[in-house]
Amino acid sequence: MNRSRGNDQLFQELCRDIGTNRVHRDGASQLLYSRDGSAFPGGIPGVVCFPETTQHVVDCIKAANRHDRSFVPRGAGTGLAGGAVPCDAPLVISTTKMNSILEVNYEKRFAWVGPGVVNLDLTKSLAGTGFHFAPDPSSQQSCTIGGNVANNSGGPHCLAYGVTNAHILAIEVVLPDGTLVQLGDVDGHASGYDLRGVFVGGEGTLGIATRIAVKLTPDPPEIRTLLLDFMDVADAAKTVSAIIASGIVPAAIEMMDKRIVNVVEEFVKVGYPTDAAAVLIIEVDGLPEGVKIEVERIQSISLEHGARSVRVASSDEEREQIWKGRKSAFGAVAQIQPGYYLHDTVIPRTKLVEVLEAVYEIANRYELIVMNVFHAGDGNLHPLLVFDPQEPGIMERVLVAGEEIVQVSLDAGGVLSGEHGIGLEKKRFMEKLFSEEDLAAQKLLKDAFDPDGRANPFKVLPSGASCSEVNHLNQLPDGAWV
Repeated sequence: MNRSRGNDQLFQELCRDIGTNRVHRDGASQLLYSRDGSAFPGGIPGVVCFPETTQHVVDCIKAANRHDRSFVPRGAGTGLAGGAVPCDAPLVISTTKMNSILEVNYEKRFAWVGPGVVNLDLTKSLAGTGFHFAPDPSSQQSCTIGGNVANNSGGPHCLAYGVTNAHILAIEVVLPDGTLVQLGDVDGHASGYDLRGVFVGGEGTLGIATRIAVKLTPDPPEIRTLLLDFMDVADAAKTVSAIIASGIVPAAIEMMDKRIVNVVEEFVKVGYPTDAAAVLIIEVDGLPEGVKIEVERIQSISLEHGARSVRVASSDEEREQIWKGRKSAFGAVAQIQPGYYLHDTVIPRTKLVEVLEAVYEIANRYELIVMNVFHAGDGNLHPLLVFDPQEPGIMERVLVAGEEIVQVSLDAGGVLSGEHGIGLEKKRFMEKLFSEEDLAAQKLLKDAFDPDGRANPFKVLPSGASCSEVNHLNQLPDGAWV
């Protein structure tokens, strides 16, 4: 079938099924939904639709099936691994209009929400109730709960509270054949295999979430936030390991190196020491007496391991300022260069020093600027390679440097992702981490949910096929493809 004619028919059927105001194929929509927050160039969406109900999602998927078209679920598009990039003119299904908080049960500590609810909006809606939603990605001002589920997102406070999977009780899902199912149970009584846990982190390759039951976490009675600065990055890294080794598990431990500290301070002026080689943001929470003891122990351990100073926030306002700097880091780099490439590997905490040294060496060798800001408590690295996309040949250097950073992380006993997912970006690395048997088992799981391969194709698993519209970015010097 002629693809243009097929788009016409698909468009007409979708207009009939979910309403003309919810279906778009104009140039502006195709441009806006051609890419996500990653460094990948845009693909080409066929038709873009904005369902508002579960039935609308069912209708969208059934229409795609009738026309033998793939579909790409999309939230706010903040993903950094190319997971929402449309490949080969699929139907793009944006769930951003499914943004209602449907039910809040404080007695049982859960809420049913639409996948388009913005992460921070959910927590703001709970202000004053004594509860919050614990996962807090850096993009929480714009990322959606559906996207958090798709990527099993984390954030600074996942060290103590866990990533998204630990906070999802049940999910209503439209499977790739249009069947509606519920995975999990709000009372925790679901029997059989944990398909809820399988779906979280599926990156849209297993179906589309239409309602999500999230766990509500009680607000801690006491919170204290510390800002530590060091004149040596190695001392900061060793301090992280020493704190965890002492038996203390803070709510969060974040690390920022000198370059990113200076950029952030220039951007938001929150009082970071710009002459420091690195700073740590450490937060502890719990019962007041226990928090007091942990703060004192962290201060002592930090000073023993080379901290120049330890600042304890004395008010909620000061605490918010300290965190504002960390949360603004990725936006702040635009002061230096208009583009950045951000990786997301996880390494053992004991290897932080050697891996950071390797990251700096790789960046220097390829004449790139690197800034490090990451979840140090669980070893989730986020090296930022900052560059101007218009510079001739720059992407080749950036991609090769990125591949070396991934390999260094794997060699240190690490894994490919802590929270950003695999998407298009890291599928070429999957064979470096998993055996053929491992990947075959994952493929069987994907096929069980999506036997026809229509749900977000070309993502996560390596295969002979590739996303033809964006693969030119991912051809490495050795000829490997995404």
